[in-house]
Amino acid sequence: MKKTMNQKMELKKGLILAWILLWGYILTASPPIHQDLEIISTEKTEENVIKLAPLKLDRLMEWKNRLYFIISSEEKVLLQKYGITFSVERPASASAPENITHGININGAYHTYTELEQEIRDIENRFPSIIQVKDIGKSLESRSIYAVKISDNVSEDEDEAEVIFIGCHHAREWISVEVPFLFIKHLAEQYESNTSIKSLVDKSEIWIIPLLNPDGLEYSIYVYRYWRKNMRDNGDGSYGVDLNRNYDYMWGIDNVGSSSNTTSSVYRGTAPFSEPETQAVRDLFRDRNFQALVSYHSYSQIIIYPWGYTPEAPPDSTLHHQIVSKMSDLMWAVNGRTYSYGQAGQAMYLTNGDTTDWSYGIYGIPSLTIELPPIDLFHGGFFNAEEDIQSIFNENLPAMIYLIEWCISQHESGKT
Repeated sequence: MKKTMNQKMELKKGLILAWILLWGYILTASPPIHQDLEIISTEKTEENVIKLAPLKLDRLMEWKNRLYFIISSEEKVLLQKYGITFSVERPASASAPENITHGININGAYHTYTELEQEIRDIENRFPSIIQVKDIGKSLESRSIYAVKISDNVSEDEDEAEVIFIGCHHAREWISVEVPFLFIKHLAEQYESNTSIKSLVDKSEIWIIPLLNPDGLEYSIYVYRYWRKNMRDNGDGSYGVDLNRNYDYMWGIDNVGSSSNTTSSVYRGTAPFSEPETQAVRDLFRDRNFQALVSYHSYSQIIIYPWGYTPEAPPDSTLHHQIVSKMSDLMWAVNGRTYSYGQAGQAMYLTNGDTTDWSYGIYGIPSLTIELPPIDLFHGGFFNAEEDIQSIFNENLPAMIYLIEWCISQHESGKT
């Protein structure tokens, strides 16, 4: 029997409510620490999603139309009680970075730390005259944090405009690694054949940190897909500091824009720059003269600028508005996808100790956060299809180029 329009609407409302309940739990969950757990999977259907919502299971990931959870023996009984058919994948361990799909590369076209390291080193070897990979610090687990410098005389420190792009403060935001990485690749491969790219590289020093949180990314790929923070052992059974709440500008001004609770997904750490990952950014800024910064995140499809710690407008709100509105127009022109824009503290939610408030508050430069697609969790949240990676980069490319050109024009006119 066909459903009536009212029945369809009620089903849709129920599904939306289910997703809200389920994802509300997911976004604040901590990784499992018990050893008597199992990883299970079940088919992603509307019926299963609705049944699963009130159970508040620890969701691990989504893969090929199946939902994966880490469950206890008590939760296993609940699944059976609710009539949810599931398959046991294997015992779960929070400390063993094993691949839950038994050898299948679950990150697919997305880069692991090792894959990214190999690729940027390969690009450096292929284009040594314009690409230089610098190790700017070590993560808590001793992984290198790489900054890639792109310029015509790359080994020299020239009097040129400088701009920086940073990816992956937050581990689960895999797409935020790919966009800055693809920019490195594009600039390197297009330099000789594309006159506009050559001019851009010749007149500037472009710095790109594609992966600021390597430990967290590895944990997100191999253990717990929704992990957000770094891998700091907080000493109380909890792990992780939110790197994008750890910068030294309005750090800890309140417990709304960040948290002093170690289990919180926005835990700010014990002190500003307590984490080696944010220290690497701080130290790089001390040695450079950047004219603009972009920090990539996901999701929301929005471009935001300071202040994040307050809804009050910054002194340069008009300039920021002009820049982000132009960038949004350029992005829309590629794929017809709209990136909204506005001040962070008004357009999204309050934050403190974040990257862009710090770079603007301390250095006075245009500082932008770009929240990449999708627009909301109902369109995928932190999951982007592998086939969408290139299109998302393509629509961000003209905005990246525009910002560098703006920096060049400011530098050449003597305004920086």
